[in-house]
Amino acid sequence: MSSVRLEVRDRVAFLTIDRPEALNALNAPTIQALHEQVVALDANDEVRVVVLTGAGPKSFVAGADIAEFAGYSPAEGTALAQRGHDVLFNRIAQARKPYIAAVNGFALGGGLELAMACHVRLASSSARLGLPEASLGVIPGYGGTQRLAQLVGKGRALEMMFSAGMIDAAKAEAWGLVNAVHEPDALLAAAEAMARQFIKASGDAQAAIIRTVNAATEGGPGFAVEIAEFGARFGTAEFTEGTTAFLEKRKPSF
Repeated sequence: MSSVRLEVRDRVAFLTIDRPEALNALNAPTIQALHEQVVALDANDEVRVVVLTGAGPKSFVAGADIAEFAGYSPAEGTALAQRGHDVLFNRIAQARKPYIAAVNGFALGGGLELAMACHVRLASSSARLGLPEASLGVIPGYGGTQRLAQLVGKGRALEMMFSAGMIDAAKAEAWGLVNAVHEPDALLAAAEAMARQFIKASGDAQAAIIRTVNAATEGGPGFAVEIAEFGARFGTAEFTEGTTAFLEKRKPSF
């Protein structure tokens, strides 16, 4: 059974990550399933806008599946980050059509990175957003160090990453991390309304806008440095302690 659901209604695609029992965490099969849908949607001229969300009331995407990579070597960690960039996060950021993230709960780690790869973000009032990787002895590896600083500014981005904490939806809106906040039961309707507004404009022009904005914000050397630094953390004692503590459900000792 796929961990991703797709529904298309009148030129708007609703792409839902469907692992609510795991708070929609991104494991390898889910990243692959999302990749396949993103590639297919980019080639589907009947779809003009994509709304990306998570199943259930608690979580958009609560992060990566830590157990999946806790034992990786630095080379494996580097490859993990590079593949994520190549097959999913950059594919969304560089898509031919707008992606709207409907952040319906926790958007942490890879989940917030996924939302930031989308072109626009709407959040539920119950959403909580953060990049907690430093609490594991690692750093964001799917573009988070670059895209967060672009969205909220260097100082706030560093504060969020240094603290490894979460901010609420109201602060995320005030900081520019999300475009607007809606009550939980109104979030998808608001995302659909935005999508239908986008459809009124030229899709060809929107694709050109994405390419032009990305020329200034995507693919710079910072992304390559992030991948290398992410991989290097897998060879450190603090990464071992951080991931072991997480899996043992205790606080790490750094």
